[in-house]
Amino acid sequence: MEKRCLRKKDNLWILFNGKEYCVGLTKEAQEELGAITFASTQKVGTALKQGDTLVELEAEKAVSEFSSPLTGVISSINEKIDQSIDILNDEDELNAWLVSFKEVDPSQFEAL
Repeated sequence: MEKRCLRKKDNLWILFNGKEYCVGLTKEAQEELGAITFASTQKVGTALKQGDTLVELEAEKAVSEFSSPLTGVISSINEKIDQSIDILNDEDELNAWLVSFKEVDPSQFEAL
């Protein structure tokens, strides 16, 4: 049986790349929000529990807060967000990644 490395939860996708857990916006989230104009992400090194605030987004249709789908430590953030917020509106949802996590319990990911 093939191991699934991509999960979706609460309009976020979570991809395990063999080392870290990358989290981004789904197409559904992009469509619900409209064009995203501002993002406030947590900082690298921040420890989050599942359900803690991961990111706050301002968009043309709504202001939304997204909860962390996992418990772990943020290992990287998408630096392109600071250069151009439009990356979060990209047609390819894999480009609309927000943060990566390390120190995640694999069973928590499997349960998504």
